[in-house]
Amino acid sequence: MRVLIVGAGRVGESVAESLVSEANDITVIDPDAGRIAVLQDRLDLRGVVGLGTSIQTLREAGADDAELLVACATSDETNLVVSRIGRDVFNIPTRIVRVRSSEFQEHEALTRDGFAADVVICPEQSVTNTILKLVEFPEALQVLEFAEGRVSLVAVRAVEGGALVRQRIRELRDHLPGIDVRVVTIYRAQRAMIPDGETIIEPGDEVFVLAQTKHLRRLIRELRTIDKPVRRIMIAGGGNIGTRLAQALQSDYNLRIIDRNPRTTQRLATQLSSSALVLEGDATDEDLLTDESVQEMDLFMAVTNDDENNIMAALLAKRLGARRVIALINRKAYADMMQGSRIDIAIAPSQATIGDLLTHIRRGDVARVHSLRRGAAEALEAIAHGDRNSSKVVGRRIDQIDLFAAERGVTVGALVRGEGEDAEVIIAHHDTVIEAEDHVIVFVNNKRLVPKVEKLFQVSAGFF
Repeated sequence: MRVLIVGAGRVGESVAESLVSEANDITVIDPDAGRIAVLQDRLDLRGVVGLGTSIQTLREAGADDAELLVACATSDETNLVVSRIGRDVFNIPTRIVRVRSSEFQEHEALTRDGFAADVVICPEQSVTNTILKLVEFPEALQVLEFAEGRVSLVAVRAVEGGALVRQRIRELRDHLPGIDVRVVTIYRAQRAMIPDGETIIEPGDEVFVLAQTKHLRRLIRELRTIDKPVRRIMIAGGGNIGTRLAQALQSDYNLRIIDRNPRTTQRLATQLSSSALVLEGDATDEDLLTDESVQEMDLFMAVTNDDENNIMAALLAKRLGARRVIALINRKAYADMMQGSRIDIAIAPSQATIGDLLTHIRRGDVARVHSLRRGAAEALEAIAHGDRNSSKVVGRRIDQIDLFAAERGVTVGALVRGEGEDAEVIIAHHDTVIEAEDHVIVFVNNKRLVPKVEKLFQVSAGFF
């Protein structure tokens, strides 16, 4: 696929990094020659220095032949103008636009019709949704939903004392009678393992398990002791993400939000209910955190625009007694380094956003994509179409499909069959047969195998 990316910031870099390993022809436009040079040194792509709103620059970058345009510059206005030019001047078939302002989300008709955006992505909302799931399931490292929330993939770090720790996976059935689950992978010492029934779960393992969402709490209980429910939350940072989080949490939690900017705190005080306490100050100030009882907080979240401040505030809050801390870290290297340290969860915004983008980029009928392990793996919800003659998967048992039987990096976790309230969730086994219109949830440990999975769910021309 010929992909044109406007903007070489963190989101643009993440999109390029995700797609370049899959044999796509990628060109990135950015006015910063230094950013372009760094990307070209790291990745096999073409860079063009210039403005994405320039027709001449777009033409030089190959917009005439582009199949996909991803507009993810820092300015919403730039991205919207690029999208309109992409359609009206170059007739690019698919245009994805990144916006930050909530107003553009509230008026999607304007964005889609006026600015020709096929898909609108908001990174701040993606990050907010990710964090809200971690508030709901405080023991989890990641909670990802499929099939309109019916099925969830949860990542949990196994700890000593969990009922299943140091036991074989096949014993899950004895511990969870009547509940079918699938352990799709285990990361041990940063290396992926495709488990079978005889695999023993060890303390420290990062275990990815697929199950019906309604069974998640019982499942997590088998891998680690259940934490107390979150009641008291402190948020450091009142920007877009901090504000969205506070608005979502204020009615159900004892909430405190800290920001050093007096204008920001004044705005928050008018936007939030009286139940939320807004404080002006520095979240790295030990005296302030102590005075505001950070040691009594069930969850501390550092979500400012400064990586170093987020890291220091989260580490300080943890040392002072906060039960669980989350830090928003833009630099991927920092996030990789801090994950699993004294900081319980390090969230890279670009990785929280990339799944939304990939959902609309993947070939075949892909309903949902989630990026895992900061881009190292991927989980897809693909829809099986056609019949046994026109499809490579319909009417076949999972162990009869070469990719699933031969590749150790691809695992079918579950199927969702039917629509609405009558939908049936089927945890996949080797003899499960895939039927037409099944939603098939596939876990891919090796990103290089994603194109094979996409091709597998593409029907032959005869189907149409």
